[in-house]
Amino acid sequence: MHTSDISALIASRIEVDFAQAQHEWANPQNTSTRYFKIDNLLSEKVAREIYDLFPKDSGLWFKRKSFREQKKTFAKLGRLDPLIENVTDAFHDAAVVAAIGKITGLPDLEPDPELYAGGISMMQQGDFLNPHIDNSHDKSRGRYRRLNLLYYVTPGWNPKNGGNLELWDHAVERPVQVDSLFNRLVVMETNKTSWHSVNPVKVSGSRCCVSNYYFSTGSPSKTDYYHVTSFLGRPDQPFRRIYGHIDNRLRQFIAQTIKVSRGRDLGRHN
Repeated sequence: MHTSDISALIASRIEVDFAQAQHEWANPQNTSTRYFKIDNLLSEKVAREIYDLFPKDSGLWFKRKSFREQKKTFAKLGRLDPLIENVTDAFHDAAVVAAIGKITGLPDLEPDPELYAGGISMMQQGDFLNPHIDNSHDKSRGRYRRLNLLYYVTPGWNPKNGGNLELWDHAVERPVQVDSLFNRLVVMETNKTSWHSVNPVKVSGSRCCVSNYYFSTGSPSKTDYYHVTSFLGRPDQPFRRIYGHIDNRLRQFIAQTIKVSRGRDLGRHN
């Protein structure tokens, strides 16, 4: 399928669930982060085909492994089957951006064709993301990160398997779980307080996701700010939580001093 065909299907599907998505966005429960979800985004056939085309060669993936996170990512989509690139680019289409902007009420949203921190990801047994807030800007630090779009494509994925998105309260003490169900799109807000995580994958298998970010030149808080991707331990990980605060401050100092953003070389065309 071509990008235009997929984007037309996505825009149409969003329109069907517009009222429900807008209500969900405006009324987050037990979390400070606004979000909405769209189930059955594409046909089951197309969603399964996307999953089947995820690279199985472990050598292609960039692997992150630390106290902060353990996962695999890949953004150089031109090396893969065109369908992977086409579905990713479909979220950059003006009609899709406009539909999501209408739901969220966020003005002047812009996609990121360079896929800074975007692309595809795969999480397998033992992989996780600890509570964190995303880097505040795009690669050039010219625009503020506003939305995270997560399209899950693993057929038959059971929430009991783990690998689910978690959205936290301001104190990062209690999460709301958003299940990473097959063929589900989740759109969440990203700002200075949007703490989120992915709980550990408990089973063999691969939880696969197509990821995009939207940006804007305007600040979410109406004031200028910059922060690196900042991690904490979970509530039952007090030492990781303490170390996280120290690690965040150190990386913030380095990023502001040398003006280099984490993962710049992992984008689409680097």
